[in-house]
Amino acid sequence: MPDEEVPVLIVGGSLVGLTTAMLLAHHGVPSLSVERHAGTAIHPRAGHFQLRTMEVFRQLGLEERVRAKSLEMYSPTGGIVAVESLAGRELATYVEELNEGVEGFSPTRRVFINQDVLEPLLRERALELGAKVRNRTEAVGLEQDDDGVTVTLRDLDSGDEREVRARYVVAADGNRSPMRGRLGIGMRGYGQLSRSITIYFRADCAELLRDRNQGVFYVHNPQLRGFFRLDRTGGNGFLVINTVGEDVTQDSAIDVQSGLTEERALEYLRTAIGTDMPMEIVHVANWQAEANWAERLREGRVFLAGDAAHVVPPNGGFGGNTGVQDALNLAWKLAAVIRGNAGPALLDSYEAERLPLSRLTVQQAYTRYATRVVPERGTEGVEPPIPDIELEIGLVMRSDAIRSEDGDDGVLHLPPSAGDGRPGIRAPHVMLTGGGSTLDLFGSQFVVLRPTGDAVDDWAPPGVTSHVIDAERFAEVYGLSAGGATLVRPDGVIAWRARGPAGRDELARAHATALALRES
Repeated sequence: MPDEEVPVLIVGGSLVGLTTAMLLAHHGVPSLSVERHAGTAIHPRAGHFQLRTMEVFRQLGLEERVRAKSLEMYSPTGGIVAVESLAGRELATYVEELNEGVEGFSPTRRVFINQDVLEPLLRERALELGAKVRNRTEAVGLEQDDDGVTVTLRDLDSGDEREVRARYVVAADGNRSPMRGRLGIGMRGYGQLSRSITIYFRADCAELLRDRNQGVFYVHNPQLRGFFRLDRTGGNGFLVINTVGEDVTQDSAIDVQSGLTEERALEYLRTAIGTDMPMEIVHVANWQAEANWAERLREGRVFLAGDAAHVVPPNGGFGGNTGVQDALNLAWKLAAVIRGNAGPALLDSYEAERLPLSRLTVQQAYTRYATRVVPERGTEGVEPPIPDIELEIGLVMRSDAIRSEDGDDGVLHLPPSAGDGRPGIRAPHVMLTGGGSTLDLFGSQFVVLRPTGDAVDDWAPPGVTSHVIDAERFAEVYGLSAGGATLVRPDGVIAWRARGPAGRDELARAHATALALRES
């Protein structure tokens, strides 16, 4: 007999694991997250959180907490530029302002916030919602059968082991993912890009930041290439270094870690700042920049999410954000199957929907790394860049749980303004007449939306909430005419649409398909 039973065990208690725990609890399903570290992140790490991530936090009641902490640390209007050094001249502008061009597409905004500040907020909310989180605990064994998964957990302080029985397991245990290794799932992609370092430091850089639109500063000079993130005081920050030396075509240039000493790290920091001043190195972290994706996202009852499923270089800020989208897609499906509201085949749609988009995102992160950091090493095979906003809220999903329309062109991404309300996209944001957003209607169950003039109070099947929307432009944005309807899943993805008059039976069939209760 196992020592403990839980519907879902989450291996990993960082950004993605905690988000998965929050979402499962939001859907009424208990979970246990286990994390080998003593607490949440101790270094800034991920720091740019995109629109879709902020929409998830909004759904979970976290948006204002996150935004308040962000404003304590960073300017809300920061951009992304390239400089010779902080004291030197500007070379290029990649992003003029973090939220440039997003107006009207979302009820929320992108933010800069460090992961070591964000994760305690996620943990607190997960516990508030009823999830369990256990630190200094490592998964050391896994066995599956037809009914569930038995995982052996080890207490890293006492050495004691215990067995936990779960119906499903989510492996969110990072880019080295021991769980992925146990499952025998390989990785594909571009391999290792560099042996990089991150220098966490204190130095008074306020004068160098004056009159600058502070956000991310890429550094390009003959000694090194990387980027800075500094808080709004200019006194604390970190410097990522991807290459050293003038000839970045040499393999030695992308091995920043070899022969690294504290004196050399100080020299790098001084060079990147561009002037001599008192400075203190708090910590130097070694890490490998990679751009890879998992061959598959599922093995039996175990699912990969976050860095276990896809690893990207930091350029573009896609890592944590892509993991949050994994959690958003997977959590409601697990909850629906566990509660008996959906067929087990619904879980097949996780890989079908997320794997092509994971691959696309890795490719786009690599494009930004190759073109922004090391273009001299060659850009052959680099995919053309896709605008960030399309990768945030313009992705298109396909699976047997989504009823595609005739003439589907197979694209994986679209400008938000061109999504036209098609199945597979994130349901568009439209401001409601009484305030709020259409996005505020989603998150707990299926929702059917219809234009003004349609009586729908008794039209929806059980488990579906109906709304008549009289907001300006709603019908246009969702591609509906009189009598039309749109069915939206709990994760805010459109599962089905009838552009024109549709009957109750048609909606019921679409709902059943979306829950894998019948063949599409």
